[in-house]
Amino acid sequence: MNDSINGSKTEALLSVKELSIGIRRDIEGKKTLLSSVENISFNLNPGEILGMVGESGSGKSLSALSIAGLLDENKEVTNGSIIFRGLGGARDLLAVTEKEFQTIRGKEISMIFQEPFQALNPLMRVGNQIAETLELHSEKDKLKNKKSVMELMEKLKLPGPKELIKAYPHQLSGGMCQRIVIALAIICRPSLLIADEPTTALDQETQDQIISLLKEINCELGVSILFISHDLAVIKKLCSRVLVMYSGRILEEGNTGEVFLNPAHEYTRKLLGSIPGKSKRGADLAAIPGRIPSLEEGRPNGCPFHPRCEKAVSLCKEKFPLIKTISETHKTRCVLGSTE
Repeated sequence: MNDSINGSKTEALLSVKELSIGIRRDIEGKKTLLSSVENISFNLNPGEILGMVGESGSGKSLSALSIAGLLDENKEVTNGSIIFRGLGGARDLLAVTEKEFQTIRGKEISMIFQEPFQALNPLMRVGNQIAETLELHSEKDKLKNKKSVMELMEKLKLPGPKELIKAYPHQLSGGMCQRIVIALAIICRPSLLIADEPTTALDQETQDQIISLLKEINCELGVSILFISHDLAVIKKLCSRVLVMYSGRILEEGNTGEVFLNPAHEYTRKLLGSIPGKSKRGADLAAIPGRIPSLEEGRPNGCPFHPRCEKAVSLCKEKFPLIKTISETHKTRCVLGSTE
């Protein structure tokens, strides 16, 4: 059954359908493929910022890496399709060869990672690293590429572009390196930008600046963004729509405002209850008992959250819930729905 709970009628830029991903682990001396992501479906529309949120181990980053064609040899897509409607027309990215993906990755689909220092070459000046992407995918004129890099830096309001292009990563702060990584990711004007926890390692002020920068890129360049985070407060600031993932499943999806005002799954309620704020000053934040099951333990039958859910009933343990409609743009996978 299609697991999508997206109410949009717009033809999606990206359509993920019944995607399942396994991870190979050495169990008793034998490589065994264990289920990490199971039958998830969602759409990302042109010009949209879609958030994907959940605790560590929920399958967010693994899903993103599969879209970008960056799964390592110990991870494997076992089911589904990833239809991307880019410059080359509609393509199933799971059927694209690595050689073909090299013409897509960086040009039509780009990715921002959590650790900018690991994403940048420490031995190259940052200006040359950004220009290298242009040279790889389109323009061979070095002077023209340098001009394009300078113009982009100015557009992104990066300070002192003339000096900045000559700097090495170690000479810059983490926040500035993340801005360089963003510039590198969008220099070829991709249709899709995947941002995997890009603000996690940054202080609050720098985090807000990166969020503001991503909003500008989305508005001015029309780039669609898949934004991955464990932090619902960040999702609220940036994303128009949100997917809530747990143990490799999508449990809730909807317009961000609706999900925050009327969470329909107990897991979402618990996540929202853990967000600090002025109204909660001095009070204990909500905690979710237990933890996400490990790959070796396996996903429980029924709703995967039921072992940690204080409101679980017997039906929650029997089978994964069908989609329940809360509104045209807000749906969940919970037998209890939005009723308190």
